[in-house]
Amino acid sequence: MVRIVTRIVVVGGGFAGFHAAKALRKAMPHDPNTEIVLVNRTDYFLYLPLLPEVAAAVIDPRRVTVSLPAALPGVRLAQGDVTAVSLEERTITYTDPEGGERELGYDRLVLAAGSVNKLLPIPGVAEHAHGFRGVAEALYLRDHVIRQVELAAATDDPAERDARCTFVVVGAGYTGTEVAAQGPLFTEAIMRRHHELRGQRMRWLLLDIAPRVLPELSPRLGRAADRVLRHRRVEVLMGTSVREATHEGVELTNGDVVASRTLVWCVGVRPDPLVAASGLETTKGRLVVEPTLVVPGHPEVFACGDAAAVPDLTRPGEITAMTAQHAQRQGVLAGHNVAASLGHGKTRRYKHHDLGFVVDLGGKQAAANPLRIPLSGFVAKAVTRAYHLLAMPGNRVRTAIDWLLDATLGRQTVQLGLVRSAAVPLATRSAAEKDD
Repeated sequence: MVRIVTRIVVVGGGFAGFHAAKALRKAMPHDPNTEIVLVNRTDYFLYLPLLPEVAAAVIDPRRVTVSLPAALPGVRLAQGDVTAVSLEERTITYTDPEGGERELGYDRLVLAAGSVNKLLPIPGVAEHAHGFRGVAEALYLRDHVIRQVELAAATDDPAERDARCTFVVVGAGYTGTEVAAQGPLFTEAIMRRHHELRGQRMRWLLLDIAPRVLPELSPRLGRAADRVLRHRRVEVLMGTSVREATHEGVELTNGDVVASRTLVWCVGVRPDPLVAASGLETTKGRLVVEPTLVVPGHPEVFACGDAAAVPDLTRPGEITAMTAQHAQRQGVLAGHNVAASLGHGKTRRYKHHDLGFVVDLGGKQAAANPLRIPLSGFVAKAVTRAYHLLAMPGNRVRTAIDWLLDATLGRQTVQLGLVRSAAVPLATRSAAEKDD
């Protein structure tokens, strides 16, 4: 006798995909006729919000990576990059880590492919900027910053020393602000080990075409973050971006030329290229879905997270923002509604009010607005770290220990010998960790 198995395929193991698979397993824990397959480029879930702390040597990179097989028992992992979706044949095609092409059929499909770096048509950026979407990029940036400071200590040329001790961050959203805030603390820790750099200025710049830091948050929180940055002598240049990037530095839109060996690109994200390649209807580059997360005309296909233009029922006519908070909750609902389509529960619509945001500014500083209550300073720091520990699906104790060690023993500022390679280019799709 042949047993008929219903296969549910989830594309993407970030916030949306991870929680979709977890919700599916919870909704159908004892269904032997249902197989859940998660297709993801890596074998881990990446807790993206703590990447700036990895880059600044505050926490170990393993803390932000949670094993998918360990965290999702009963879910089969297919490691690889999805390259095509055939809606007619109900199959997906993906490339495994060794370059082999594989095909997988599905009865239900959850598209949670996430997002990749957003590039702007600025000369030199793709070649000379460092992206910031995955563990490889964060570790490379950490090595790169340490290397620049150590090379600065080894040279007698004042101009070269200044250039190597100048770091430019583009994008004053959550990630860019956190990277720029962590930066001076990191380079100061490195510099203390080099007496040759006594009196040397460590210059950090934060650029954005927006009128203020953290435009996504309230003006009060933006001002709080701005004060912290300026107190650490970060040059905050709003209404300014990069006109051209070279190996020797950057030309800014205000006409200034900054000699630097470091350009960090945190301008934002765009949906994974798989979205456009699917042939499905999109808006603002994201898949059109109903409030139930179903793709119109394809009741067997669901989409969520950064890949989906989910109607925001709390703001009629708008779509939800590309945030981890929405991605996680949409993933849970996608899992629930897929299970409901198979007779387990009832279908629901997505409706979520933002619970607030947290931004870690390094040291004892943070900005947060939990339940729309604006906080800054030490209280915001406590709230921020508590939020991260609650939101992480694993490694909580290890992360807390790393924070304690950083506060008591300081940072380990040693190069790991990493070099720029095919794992970390800014301009390619493979460089991006899928985050939804």
